[in-house]
Amino acid sequence: MIHLIPLMIERVGIVLIAAFLFSQVKSFRKLIEQHQGGRDKVLLVLIFGLLGVVSNYTGIKIFPETITGNTWLMEVEPDSAIANTRIMGITIGGLLGGPVVGIGVGLISGIHRYFLGGFTATACAVSAVLAGGAAGYLGLWRKKRKSITAGYAVGVGVSMEAVQMLLILALTDPFSRAFRLVEVIAFPMIVVNGLGMLLFMLIIQNIVREQEKTRALQTTKAFTIADRTLPYFRKGLNGESCQEVARIMLDLTEADAIAITDSEGVLAHVGSAEDHHKPTKGFATELTKKVLKQGEVLMAKSREEILCRNEDCPLLAAVVLPLKVHGETVGTLKLYFHDPASLTEVQQQLAEGLAKLFSTQLEHADAEEQLKLLKDAEIKALQAQIHPHFLFNSINTISVLCRTQPEKARELLQELSHFFRSNLQGARNLVIPLEKEIEHVKAYLSLEQARFPDRYEVSWEVERGLEARLVPPFVLQPLVENSIRHAFTRRREKGEVLVRITIEGSDLHIRVSDNGNGNGIPEEKRMILGNETVPSKHGTGTALVNIKERLDGIYSHRARFTITSKVGTGTEISIRIPYESTGGLQS
Repeated sequence: MIHLIPLMIERVGIVLIAAFLFSQVKSFRKLIEQHQGGRDKVLLVLIFGLLGVVSNYTGIKIFPETITGNTWLMEVEPDSAIANTRIMGITIGGLLGGPVVGIGVGLISGIHRYFLGGFTATACAVSAVLAGGAAGYLGLWRKKRKSITAGYAVGVGVSMEAVQMLLILALTDPFSRAFRLVEVIAFPMIVVNGLGMLLFMLIIQNIVREQEKTRALQTTKAFTIADRTLPYFRKGLNGESCQEVARIMLDLTEADAIAITDSEGVLAHVGSAEDHHKPTKGFATELTKKVLKQGEVLMAKSREEILCRNEDCPLLAAVVLPLKVHGETVGTLKLYFHDPASLTEVQQQLAEGLAKLFSTQLEHADAEEQLKLLKDAEIKALQAQIHPHFLFNSINTISVLCRTQPEKARELLQELSHFFRSNLQGARNLVIPLEKEIEHVKAYLSLEQARFPDRYEVSWEVERGLEARLVPPFVLQPLVENSIRHAFTRRREKGEVLVRITIEGSDLHIRVSDNGNGNGIPEEKRMILGNETVPSKHGTGTALVNIKERLDGIYSHRARFTITSKVGTGTEISIRIPYESTGGLQS
């Protein structure tokens, strides 16, 4: 029994050398973690089945009284048996690939062992299939709870080897000869195969760790590039932004040159061959045209495939990736290399990840632009609702004053002209100076107060130095209009509206309050206003909803819009805008 241990260790070494060689093959390393498909399972069955066959051929022949292990076993005499490392390949294959792989490896190894012959052939064949199936189910069960460790694999392998010894005793005649064989081979095979299982799993775990480390480095690099390029891609695909993006990528990747195109031509080329690869309209390579048309990643590993017209061009390999916005290819990202061998799978995966991140950034930039357009459209829609009603009332008032107070009518015509001119200017801009917004409100008030003289008074408290601060257009006017129309409907005394604009902390604070005696907003209605429209004969709150949504869109939800009201006292609407966003400095 002791003499068998060194020979068994030699056989384990053969399997481990094979495992190490397999670990250097990219396709095998990929299979270790990605063996979900039928094709992958077939490959695992063939690989580990081959290891099982090799273990049979390199087994140590056990004669009735002697041990020999220096020959390649092609046949085993009827009165002989063999000690081998077959259980290693069967168990590892089952643990990694599941029951289907385990049984497949067991069948290949077991059938081959059966045809080699010997008085334990049947028992060994049966134990091989059972061990494969059992290891597969145990591996599947383990993966649902935690990862398969080296210790767990050793435990399963030792158990399978022990079961094989029991099957030899149960299925082999005569029992006395089977018992003598188990006495000789049980301890060496269980111990040495257990050791081999441990080393085999350490090789597998090393493969997994290297893959995880590579992915982690790729992810970190990809996010670093994405973070640094985001400010430029938010400007869309243009020559200036793409030039900066290409420079950042050249610094942080292994590529020798970076190029970015839109659907019409090259926007930027940075790095090697910069002297003749220049931004142009149109494309010099068919490769780029194919990517734009097909929307798929394509590679070139020769100058002929790149199709550069310069004979001295050092670029011999490239990967071209589509940049997509909402599923449509709008441009390409190209990584060039001097040596085709440098275009590794790692570089390709990194490039694919970056192309997806860049596509997402471009989609966000497009969404932001669409949001701005939407807000502009909302402003125009609001204007369209206001103009007919307001214009009709203003013209009626002016027509009456033309007979009694012609000079006043002339002033009001000027205010009406100023009001509509402000509307047009506001519709063209996302933000305007605060003084322009105030002028717009005052023009509106002049026209309204001409209709209802001495009904209310509007006071202003504007902190000095804020006139040039930028605010969204049509924010103040709807608030003042609401106070006038809804706060004083049942008042006999003169109503008061106060507009107060100050700097508080890091915010520009705008407040519009009224002293509406007898009026106010019930709590249940106040909670809804600004968030959704409400059914009412006197107004639906659409203007407040529009203001709040525009503030959220323009300031990315950093602005605050609040309504406080008490029935019988009055209402105050408060808007806080981040001061740095209004053209001021952060405090």
